[in-house]
Amino acid sequence: MVNSNASNASLTPGIFKAYDIRGVLDKTLDTNIARQIGQSFGSAALEKNEKTVVIGRDGRLSGPSLSAALAEGLQSTGVNVIDVGMVATPMLYFATYALGAASGIMVTGSHNPPDYNGFKMVLAGDAIYGETIQQLYQRILAHRFSQGAGSYREHDVRAAYLERIISDVKISRPMKIAVDCGNGVAGAVAGDLYRGMGCDVIELFCDVDGNFPNHHPDPAHPENLQDLIHTLATTDAELGLAFDGDGDRLGVVTKDGQIIFPDRQLMLFAQEVLSRNPGAPILYDVKCSKHVAAVVKAAGGQPLMGKTGHSLVKARMKETQAPLGGEMSGHVFFKDRWYGFDDGLYAGARLLEILSKLADPNATLNALPQSISTPELQIQCAEGENHQLVTRLQKEISWPGSEQVLTIDGVRVEYSDGFGLVRASNTTPVLVLRFEAENETALKRIQQSLAQAIHAVKPDAVLPFQA
Repeated sequence: MVNSNASNASLTPGIFKAYDIRGVLDKTLDTNIARQIGQSFGSAALEKNEKTVVIGRDGRLSGPSLSAALAEGLQSTGVNVIDVGMVATPMLYFATYALGAASGIMVTGSHNPPDYNGFKMVLAGDAIYGETIQQLYQRILAHRFSQGAGSYREHDVRAAYLERIISDVKISRPMKIAVDCGNGVAGAVAGDLYRGMGCDVIELFCDVDGNFPNHHPDPAHPENLQDLIHTLATTDAELGLAFDGDGDRLGVVTKDGQIIFPDRQLMLFAQEVLSRNPGAPILYDVKCSKHVAAVVKAAGGQPLMGKTGHSLVKARMKETQAPLGGEMSGHVFFKDRWYGFDDGLYAGARLLEILSKLADPNATLNALPQSISTPELQIQCAEGENHQLVTRLQKEISWPGSEQVLTIDGVRVEYSDGFGLVRASNTTPVLVLRFEAENETALKRIQQSLAQAIHAVKPDAVLPFQA
């Protein structure tokens, strides 16, 4: 049994996010709450005639205790638990296919700070989000749990996962690469995966350490890629791959230190996938470059812009039968030759397969269309304030000179020479901004326009750029 008195965190609705559950250890998340989430999810699974749930955890220090409490909660409803142990999030998703159990829960804080943890969930084959996650919360409040005595067993899915990728994704020549896992759980498998494909691998921070002692495991931010850039500059490695804390997002760095942001990765993947799936829809989120749509159209595909969020993209891919989807944050979803879930390790393998056929992979990557753009920028807010601010921006602000204003997810203001985006993060209390423009003058103009709008609804906002 797990010690149920480890802390006295009280259940709060704020941890039930748009597409996962995420909280701060001993403040909004503890073993008691993990157990109740297990009871709620197990009850929901049984209502869908799902009798088995696969669980896994990332490398965070709180993972073992939260995972054990989660298993107890699931078993108490009569659900049978298969525990695949410490794995990358995509390996948990893979296990739901390999083990014939369509439901699973991954205990992960992804790229959040060390004192965070949470749960990504698949229920009866669907990554759950929105109202379905809120229903788990309401079920806990009502104590509406099934009663039973489910079984528990452990299963190692690592060999099957590696074999499935290595047997299908083939490189045309040996490549030397550098891999930075930021002490996240991807480090336990990345080196073996790419060596198994025939690569020579330089490993950076691949020992799993939930304290993340070297740098934050989030390749979306350039400061976390500096060690990888230095390694490429000082060794004969020709490409760098980086992963987030739970291995479902990919970062890419070229030999000359250029960061290939995920929307540009998606352009390359789209061209390759559309060569076998002509006319297919390709999904991308609101943070991606305007160039994505142009590249997809030129390759004979249908560009479809949608909301940010791994669960939301997966749901839309199912709905549209798209063979590929991607997010600016680094989630890439291959339904072509794979299962349709986001997997940074697998995306890295597919990238190596494409690039190994080329005489100069770095030239191809650097030649992918791009404008001047910013990485994801953030404005800190109070809990819940970010969503309120976005609603006000959508309703109260006019945008003179814009071509169109998209409110699919936040506010994306498109101009003839670029765009500005502000949206509410669904994982932390921040506003997320991104800008793209054809030149520095246009970038400045678009940033000033959004700065005025943001200050109109939040005068004390600290802007992450010079306006």
